Amino acid sequence: MVEIEQTEQGIALVRLSGRLDAAAAPHVLARLKDAVAEGRSRLAVDLSEVSFIDSTGLGTLVSGLKAARRAEGDLRLIAPSAQAQRLLRLTTLDRVFIISGTLETAWA
Repeated sequence: MVEIEQTEQGIALVRLSGRLDAAAAPHVLARLKDAVAEGRSRLAVDLSEVSFIDSTGLGTLVSGLKAARRAEGDLRLIAPSAQAQRLLRLTTLDRVFIISGTLETAWA
């Protein structure tokens, strides 16, 4: 499931839940790209309720990051699970994304 809300700081908070896998990835990517197209290029993706991420899910996050950066914004990850953190480290994407524990520290 994907929920997007605008914060007072102008950041689009994207709350994901469930699995971010090949089945969910196309919908999530469409929502991320829609947000950027609507002028919301500062995205904070809350992964705290995501139970599993696979390579397709990672590709979705990378595509969202590229779209945000093309629009002179950024995509930052909040509270990834232990499984997601391991995957980000394994793929060295932990060096590409800014990863924070909370929304407040993501854009500090």
